[in-house]
Amino acid sequence: MKILVVDDYATMRRIVRNLLSQIGHLDVEEAGDGIVALQKLRETQFGLVISDWNMEPMTGLQLLKEVRADNKLSGTPFIMVTAESKTENVVAAKQAGVNNYIVKPFNADTLKQKIASVLG
Repeated sequence: MKILVVDDYATMRRIVRNLLSQIGHLDVEEAGDGIVALQKLRETQFGLVISDWNMEPMTGLQLLKEVRADNKLSGTPFIMVTAESKTENVVAAKQAGVNNYIVKPFNADTLKQKIASVLG
């Protein structure tokens, strides 16, 4: 399964990629922002998107809304990653159609559990 990791910090993308490899997911692509992510999603089939919330120029929430509004992409499983655990953010992400939510910092076990809950 191909996974797209979206974060504007290269270090965070590397951390998520390393955690994914620890739990057996090696087919991983990266995007440095939501606009690049959307282009990649429209060009390639991904089985999962793991996106940071706080990015410029397109936030993870905006990316999620774009994905859900696109008939071809709308069913793509989407996990939001954020440093903020504000209730209103969780609610906004749920209303936009997020499949799951991870609060930083997190480890490989947490990531594995969240992916399992999304993909079954």
